[in-house]
Amino acid sequence: MAFQGEIVKRPIETDIIKILKKKKITLAVAESCTGGLIAHRITNIPGSSACFAGGVIAYSDKVKTAVLGVKARTIKTRGAVSRETAIEMAKGVRRRLKTTAAVAITGIAGPTGATTKKPVGLAYISFVAGKTIRTRKVRFKGSRTELKERFAEAALGLLSNSIGA
Repeated sequence: MAFQGEIVKRPIETDIIKILKKKKITLAVAESCTGGLIAHRITNIPGSSACFAGGVIAYSDKVKTAVLGVKARTIKTRGAVSRETAIEMAKGVRRRLKTTAAVAITGIAGPTGATTKKPVGLAYISFVAGKTIRTRKVRFKGSRTELKERFAEAALGLLSNSIGA
């Protein structure tokens, strides 16, 4: 509840949905480390069904390859947490759900699963629409829950910037 004179910040996904509708862009998401949090945040916005098709939670490499079409070679040579995998995830979910745009994320929320080259808090986010591909590498610190929230916010930020929200 807001008090008189208090500034209430509206969630980024409100503006995203508004722009997606205005530009007639349909969206799909592919999530690994966020476990559906991006889709959850988008579907919290009334009217999101007009532009949000759905998503795939590709937590395992098997789902990344079998459902999203990520090449096994990409995972073997670049890793499940890589720029290349994020791009293939975004392209795959866009193709699978027949949308005009997609955002994907893959990362390490911890507390295990890290290596010296890929620490806890690392994620790759990709946005794909037409021939446009934008990818962002992020590194955050925090608990598993905090990292998931930060990863989702970063993915929504990339999406927002990519569509001009």
